[in-house]
Amino acid sequence: MALKKFLAPYSGENQAAVSYIMSGGTEGILSPHFTIMSRSGSPETGEAGHGLKSLAIGVSRTRDFLPEELGRLSQVDAVAEAVSRAVLDAGIESAEDVHFVQIKCPLLTAEQIHEAHSRNAVLVTEDTYKSMGYSRGASALGVAVALGEVSREGLRGEGICVNWELYSAVASTSAGSELSCCEIIVFGNSTAAEGPYYIDHDVMKDSIDGAALQRMIEQHAGDELIQVLAKAEADPAGYVRERRHTMLDDSDINHTRHARAVVGGVLAYVCGDPMIYVSGGGEHQGPAGGGPVSAIFRRN
Repeated sequence: MALKKFLAPYSGENQAAVSYIMSGGTEGILSPHFTIMSRSGSPETGEAGHGLKSLAIGVSRTRDFLPEELGRLSQVDAVAEAVSRAVLDAGIESAEDVHFVQIKCPLLTAEQIHEAHSRNAVLVTEDTYKSMGYSRGASALGVAVALGEVSREGLRGEGICVNWELYSAVASTSAGSELSCCEIIVFGNSTAAEGPYYIDHDVMKDSIDGAALQRMIEQHAGDELIQVLAKAEADPAGYVRERRHTMLDDSDINHTRHARAVVGGVLAYVCGDPMIYVSGGGEHQGPAGGGPVSAIFRRN
């Protein structure tokens, strides 16, 4: 298992917190590795003093959800509130300084479905696999609401995993059966943070839009690219730039694995390194068929 690591310390007391991101696979040329982010101190301890915005990390979690809340507006609202708390925890002052929000969210299990039936509760779906998409989508919309990308006033429950015009440009969500709440890590830049690292983001319009990463690399020419964090999605329309794809029709390989391998190859070519993070399943995470891509740099 390969290892990459970097530090994003705050000024102040030596209180350390370590965050990590888990992905369900490293298909194609993606290289298995750990990316470790360490935070020291807290943003409340004082200004860093250098006048530059540096990489800042904030964490939070929602309450536990009932099975019938997954994929619904109640999940959106709880995530939005928790994301706002994580932004404050990072010492980030503006939504424009948030460049990546990683969320691990729950899914429906057979046991939870049975328990909900015993209470005559109505679920968004009774397919455990489909529940992953609904949970990812509701979580991503929670990020969009918290950061002002989507208006909560006009958001309707029936639009979750249906209206793909609603999305966050910085959300990356993954579902797992090991938890009942959403765990949230916010990455952004803050003047309250110190260190040589900072983060930026762009949006891939589709799975072969390597230009999104290339723009960031060119914009920050002279600084060292440390890590790439991206979301991959098989376009639900079945086309990429008016060419038909078969990712959604393959009975042997799930479309999320196809998409992760494709996007991983495209971005690895652009940055010259396959040791990058690409997550599959992009409901409401970037435009349909595309997705957010963030990059962490070190100032030289």
